[in-house]
Amino acid sequence: MSVFRYAHARGAGWRECATACAERVGRAGGGLGFVYFTDALAPHAESVVAELRDRTGVADWIGTVGVGILATGTEYLDEAALAAMVAELEPAQYHVFSGRARAPAAPGAAHFAVVHADPETPDVAGLIADMSAKVASGYLVGGLSSSRLRAVQVANDVISGGLSGAMLGASVGVSTRLTQGCTPLPGRHRVTEGEGNVIAALDGRPALDVLKEAIGETLARDLRRAAQFIHVGLPVAGADRPDYLVRNLVAIDVRAKLIAIGDEVEEGAEILFCKRDAASARADLERMLAELKAGLPAPARGALYYSCVGRGEHLFGRRGAELEQVRDALGEVPLVGFFCSGEISHDRLYGYTGVLTLFH
Repeated sequence: MSVFRYAHARGAGWRECATACAERVGRAGGGLGFVYFTDALAPHAESVVAELRDRTGVADWIGTVGVGILATGTEYLDEAALAAMVAELEPAQYHVFSGRARAPAAPGAAHFAVVHADPETPDVAGLIADMSAKVASGYLVGGLSSSRLRAVQVANDVISGGLSGAMLGASVGVSTRLTQGCTPLPGRHRVTEGEGNVIAALDGRPALDVLKEAIGETLARDLRRAAQFIHVGLPVAGADRPDYLVRNLVAIDVRAKLIAIGDEVEEGAEILFCKRDAASARADLERMLAELKAGLPAPARGALYYSCVGRGEHLFGRRGAELEQVRDALGEVPLVGFFCSGEISHDRLYGYTGVLTLFH
């Protein structure tokens, strides 16, 4: 089977980007379209979708805006840019949903879903978990929109707020994996006193004392600097490999020896501390790509990649390095995606991760 049609382009404005992509995609006539555009084009999202629909003949489109977008071996940031891909699917193999066109209450053949969400939506993590229950595999992939301007999603219409995307039937071949951008530091710790997102004690000791011991004397001397790349991991129970949700250290009270993190934790919960650096991110991305390739039952026809806004050049040291590593492993597989405000994998909302999905 042939690879999916795709294109990516930069330009002076929305029309140049949309025209270039539509011409390269060609007259597909049908299928499910994926479209991602930088926030410079967000004010013109309706025009972008209309242009793609008219020129390609593809009626159904899903996607969103990002501060940066991704394509095969390429990252676009701080410029007007667009990436589009058309998955060669029959209408019976997918269902586009949003707040305006809801997912069926009993989707039946729905097996997997690609989801985009507004980061300002209340309890977005809970909505993601609820949506995962509507697909047979329980698996969602996607990300939260990121924009310095208007945060929008595409689900045939251009919309704001909530969740949107497409449910895929079991006949659509997909494989997906997640890569972390952090390395766990030795040891796990139990919350023995705390409330909400504030942790007062770990293992019966002041939380800040445990943090300092975990990160070492050198980092402990400058906690403001340490908080830039030391994070808290919340272990995921029942995962098929060691997995954890990364949350930021949002505050440290030196006098009271308290720490606050970017999520709520209950007394009795386990946490770990982890360090975000380029070497661990590259190594884990290499691991993920090798696992994904080894398990593919057929050649990849197309790919979606959702990466945290804190990754890319900020983590890998150079613009394009992350996507080049993906291309080096997969070859010239058509790939589109964006830099997210949070990444969706399975039934959870992650941070500092990359989520790669291959169609085969």
